[in-house]
Amino acid sequence: MPKITNGWFFKAESFWSVARYLDELPGPGPDFLSHSHGEGFLRLFAERCSRQGLCFMDEPESALSPARQLDLLAMLADVQKTASSQIIMATHSPILMAVPNAKLLQLTRFGLETVSLEETDHYRLYRAFCLDPNGFIEKGT
Repeated sequence: MPKITNGWFFKAESFWSVARYLDELPGPGPDFLSHSHGEGFLRLFAERCSRQGLCFMDEPESALSPARQLDLLAMLADVQKTASSQIIMATHSPILMAVPNAKLLQLTRFGLETVSLEETDHYRLYRAFCLDPNGFIEKGT
């Protein structure tokens, strides 16, 4: 890839402040805050992921419904296909971990280890719940 000259860091806790700042810039702004919290997230991701650069995302799923997580997954898959950006993401969402050909790393007591989607704790937890919601609740986690 060419030399990285652009990038950004997303953290859910700072979204409102950043979105307000961007919306208040002179000229036709992106208008992130006139939408729901999750829709504002997606608008920001679409706008920022369309640029070449390095993107860090910290739990981008925090305001996204499962359907909107699937929208973000499609967006991330497009970014990967075009190689327009590199994205490093911390997530608990098995949906977002499913980006095709993503390199998944799991933090363990031994450090970072490569892991498949199906080996992640969160995938196993969601799978157990979806296979038997009533049994899952009765047994507890």
